[in-house]
Amino acid sequence: MIKAQFKKKEFKFKRPSGTSRGVLTIKHAWFIEVWNEKNPSIKGLGECSIIPGLSPDFESFKQYEEKLSQVCENIHQDLNNFPSIKFGIESALLDLKNGGKQIYFTNDFSLGNKQIDINGLVWMGDVSFMQAQVKEKLSQGFTTIKMKIGAIDFDNEISILKGIRTNHSVEEITLRVDANGAFTKDDALNKLNRLNELGIHSIEQPIKAGQWDLMAKLCKTTPIPIALDEELIGVNDLSQKIELLEKITPQYIILKPSLHGGISGTREWIELAETRSIPWWITSALESNVGLKTICELCAEYDNPLPQGLGTGSLYTNNIKSDLHVSNGRIFLH
Repeated sequence: MIKAQFKKKEFKFKRPSGTSRGVLTIKHAWFIEVWNEKNPSIKGLGECSIIPGLSPDFESFKQYEEKLSQVCENIHQDLNNFPSIKFGIESALLDLKNGGKQIYFTNDFSLGNKQIDINGLVWMGDVSFMQAQVKEKLSQGFTTIKMKIGAIDFDNEISILKGIRTNHSVEEITLRVDANGAFTKDDALNKLNRLNELGIHSIEQPIKAGQWDLMAKLCKTTPIPIALDEELIGVNDLSQKIELLEKITPQYIILKPSLHGGISGTREWIELAETRSIPWWITSALESNVGLKTICELCAEYDNPLPQGLGTGSLYTNNIKSDLHVSNGRIFLH
C-alpha cells in the first residue's frame, strides 16, 4: 500500500521577476512524499509547482490543498485536469521506484555524463534592467538568449534586441522572444515583420491562447517561426491535442510538465509533435531544484539538439540544495 503526504514551501525570488502574470516575488510549491507501508524508510519526492493566473489547476490555496489531501488519500485517481499535481505524483512515484535517491530517470544526465544546452532568460522590466540582464547572460557564456517582450514599449524592446544583434551575428547568438500573448489581431503581423529584421529564431505565443483560426493563419504567414506555449494549457484529451496541432500547424511547441499534463502528458505531446515533424523543447515553470532536476532528466530521455528552457535554478534565495550546475549555457549534474 502506497502512502503519501505533502508539505508547502515558499521560495523567495532574489529579485522581483516580471512575467505576463505580473511581478513575482514569491513562488509557491508543495512537495509530495510517497512511500510503501512495508518499507517506510524509502521515500519518493515530487514537486507540485504553480503560477497563479497561469496554472489551470490552481484556483486558491484552500482549493489546491484540498485536492492535494484527496490525492494523498488516493494517488491513483485521474489527474488530467491537475497537471501540476500530476507532475508531482508522477515524479514521486518514479523516485520511489528508483530507491528514493531523487533519481527520476536513469540516463546519461542523471549519471552525470551529459550536459544539456539551455537558453539564458531575460525577464521583463525597464530598459536598463533588461539590458543589464542581456549583458550578464552573454558574459556567462550563453549562446541562446530568450527575452520576454510585451511589457514595455515595443520600440524599446526592438532597440534592446538590436543592441544584441549589432554586436553578435545570428551565427554567434540565437535570439528567442516570448510575447506571452501580448500581440493583437491588428498588430501581430507588423510586429513579427519588424522582429524578423533582427534574425529572431522563434517567438513564443504571439497572441492570446484560444484563437485557433487566427493562430493558424499567423503560423502560415509569419516570417518568424511560432512556438505554442500557453495554447497547449488545458488541452488534455488526445483527440483535442491532435486537432490543435493539425489545425494550427505551429513551427514549434514548448512544453512545461507542470502545465501540460505532467510527465506522461508531456511525453504524449512530444510523440504527437514528432509524428507531425514539429520540433519541441521543454521549459521549467519556475520549479525549485527538485522539480527542475526531474525535468532535466526527462529532457535527457530524448535526443533533442535544441537548447531547453531549464536555467531557472538560480532564481531563489532559499532554493533547495542541489547538484545541478550551469556553466557556459549548459546545465549538468556535478
